[in-house]
Amino acid sequence: MKALNSFGFPVLRFNFRGTGLSQGEHDHGVGEVEDVRTALDWLDTEFHLPLIFAGFSFGAAVGLRAACADSRVRATIGLGVPVVPVAADNEEQRVYAYEFLQTCTKPKLFVSGARDQFGPRAKLEALVAALPEPKKLILIEGGDHFFEGRLREVREAIESWVKEAVSSQLKS
Repeated sequence: MKALNSFGFPVLRFNFRGTGLSQGEHDHGVGEVEDVRTALDWLDTEFHLPLIFAGFSFGAAVGLRAACADSRVRATIGLGVPVVPVAADNEEQRVYAYEFLQTCTKPKLFVSGARDQFGPRAKLEALVAALPEPKKLILIEGGDHFFEGRLREVREAIESWVKEAVSSQLKS
């Protein structure tokens, strides 16, 4: 959030339905894709600027689905993208599938902790390797799923990628 805001992008940070003080109930990723679409609509209406989507963990998994299909979104960032089944509190396991990324030709940045328990290095590398260009995977050495103690490195990775890979995309 801070990295994108440092470039002058307006940033919208929100909770999905049923999280925190938000209304509604968790919808196992279906309704949450709609939450992202609604957020993108609001940002477009409010600011009329090119959009970059960035999401963390579950937010990346469902947000990438909405962002890749949206022509207003010029680039995507997935932080701590989960690639193995995750047992959620009092729920069945969440299984993450990313076939939709096979047709996503937008610039894509994936940032993960090298010790991310939900995004094992080999599985994440295989996922990103199979995707169309442009794409980049940055592994933060020593970082876990929440990037504890490594947020500066995450911010620097995003800032560097935006400067090198996305700036020209946003001007077109």
